[in-house]
Amino acid sequence: MVGSKGKRKAVPRSEVGLTRSLNLLTVLGAVLVLGGLIGLVYVGVATITTVLIFGWLLLVSGVVALIHAVQSRKSNFFWLGLIVAALYIAAGIVVILNPETSAAGLTLFAALLFLTGGVFRLVGGVVARGPQMIWTVAQGAFGVLLGVLVLGDWPQSTLYTLGTFFSLALLFDGLGLLATGITGRQVAGQVARGRDEADRTAASKDEPHWRTGSADRDEPAPGDETTSDKRRPK
Repeated sequence: MVGSKGKRKAVPRSEVGLTRSLNLLTVLGAVLVLGGLIGLVYVGVATITTVLIFGWLLLVSGVVALIHAVQSRKSNFFWLGLIVAALYIAAGIVVILNPETSAAGLTLFAALLFLTGGVFRLVGGVVARGPQMIWTVAQGAFGVLLGVLVLGDWPQSTLYTLGTFFSLALLFDGLGLLATGITGRQVAGQVARGRDEADRTAASKDEPHWRTGSADRDEPAPGDETTSDKRRPK
């Protein structure tokens, strides 16, 4: 901004960094929203993509566990870490080489997880009878219904279940990041405008009285002969 002496004040580095972070957050949110929408349109591709990502995560985790086991080979947990690393690597390779079969297994596991989690929430909500009982029972009923629907249509449900869940997760996460970035930019803009207004007010108070035109000045402004005539004794 331009101050009272015509000099532009530098924007604080913290504010510049915050603005860049909010811009990146907004862009990331928009990319996730776009990816979620595309995944909902092409559910089958999203399902295979989800399984491949899961397989690569298993493989990378196994390699990292193997490196850690080799580094700690003198400890008592060397063989246990080696076995766990081998299992991760083997599972990752199997998932990557057989994505369709792995998708069917993961879909079955997800359905059983929804079903058992929903049953536990239903029983816990009814037994506990707390202030959140209605929400807990509703979540449990929804989990049971979702598990039954996926199990009832399995293995045909493999084609759309994982892709739909993954795309919805991307969509909602992207909307959350997008809302956070936009709201943060608005708040940062309001703070910057408030600071500029405070700087302008402080600069106007530092100016001479004859420039600001205040009524309580001690000396008359140049050319103000009426006031000097009134003060001159007759």
